Amino acid sequence: MMSVSQSLYAEQACSSRIFYPLNSVRCNGPAVFRSQVARDVACLLDVDDEVDGWSCQSLTLSSGGHVHKPDFVLQRAGLTVAMDCIQQQPVPPWLSLAADEAGLIYETIDVSTIPKVRLKNAKDLLRYARHDATLSDRIRVLAVLDEYSSLTVAEILPIFQDAKPIAGLASMVLQRFLSINLDGLIGPETVVRRKRG
Repeated sequence: MMSVSQSLYAEQACSSRIFYPLNSVRCNGPAVFRSQVARDVACLLDVDDEVDGWSCQSLTLSSGGHVHKPDFVLQRAGLTVAMDCIQQQPVPPWLSLAADEAGLIYETIDVSTIPKVRLKNAKDLLRYARHDATLSDRIRVLAVLDEYSSLTVAEILPIFQDAKPIAGLASMVLQRFLSINLDGLIGPETVVRRKRG
């Protein structure tokens, strides 16, 4: 059993490590990850259309002297979810009960189930998280997609005139103006659509 002081020490030790990519778009608060695996899951949360926002180790669950900070607390479809990345260690049964008592859903992500291609695409897009498409580029791209419904990446890149084309496209995908299939490697033939709703 880890005491509160041991948990704080472990948290401080982890917070001094850097995991890549550094950028995120839906993280509320400091991005402090226990491992590269947790960082990878955060990349997937950033491109999950159902996730409104997430935070790192921002909640403490406790029960019967046990204390634990889940890797993430996320807002999804109006629900608050506490989530941990697991590798091989079993999940103590008290965690689900403690989350339930706090009015949360508790979930785990088994690292062996992380979709590799989707993760690569998410990391590629997040390299451009600090970029913004200019208003004029955004209006041009959305107007063309209103007219044609969809274009390939190769067809849409020349529309960007102010921003670097890939940076502008990635920014508009991350900001949910555009949608692309992230389950196949992003390439020239990847279809781009305007996101509605």
